[in-house]
Amino acid sequence: MTSGRMTVAQALGEVRSRISAAAKRSGRSAGEVALLAVTKTVSPERIREAVAAGQTLFGENRVQEARVKIEAVGSAVTWHMIGHLQKNKARAAAELFAAVQSVDSVALAAALARRAGEAGRRLEIFIQVKEAEEEAKSGIRPEEAPSLIESIAGFPSLVLRGLMSIPPWPEDPEDSRPYFARLRRLREEWDGSCCPPGTLRDLSMGMTADYEVAVEEGATIVRVGSAIFGPRSYR
Repeated sequence: MTSGRMTVAQALGEVRSRISAAAKRSGRSAGEVALLAVTKTVSPERIREAVAAGQTLFGENRVQEARVKIEAVGSAVTWHMIGHLQKNKARAAAELFAAVQSVDSVALAAALARRAGEAGRRLEIFIQVKEAEEEAKSGIRPEEAPSLIESIAGFPSLVLRGLMSIPPWPEDPEDSRPYFARLRRLREEWDGSCCPPGTLRDLSMGMTADYEVAVEEGATIVRVGSAIFGPRSYR
């Protein structure tokens, strides 16, 4: 059971309904928004409940935790790395994930490119943009991102897919709106100037506390964990 008396399937249905309503409010189709279920601290058994309810896209914060869950759940679903990634974990990340959403330096991109190339894969990546000065948050500053975008074109084993951001935790969902709107504007500015038009097709933004606002501001991927699986259990 999730928080309250909802099952994982019921919680997924509620989140999907809210995404659809938010998309409609902004003149978009719900089909334009992918729901990524965040499985940090979530057991493989509960992940399988989500899979049984039709969820196919999942995100993990740690490579070690992901390996166990990916092996347990199987290859019928897609996994994204959404947490901070160190270069020494690039080999495992390139083998385990379809995409890494937290690329914030040329050095990390180069390490992922090398490891993906060795594995004979093309790895999708997102650039994590740091929009607020929070010491605990990773990401590249907006003024430094264009050079990273341009450099990625030199890595044939990487596919640049879009931008990702994690705003400060909001007291009110509306607190996140300026950050989401800014990331959308940055994509509009960089797509076609720092890379070929249409390269930055995705915006990964919005979590349990603010995903509806993110959808209204143009998110194509929202990363939702506790609204699906209930409060995290840290042991």
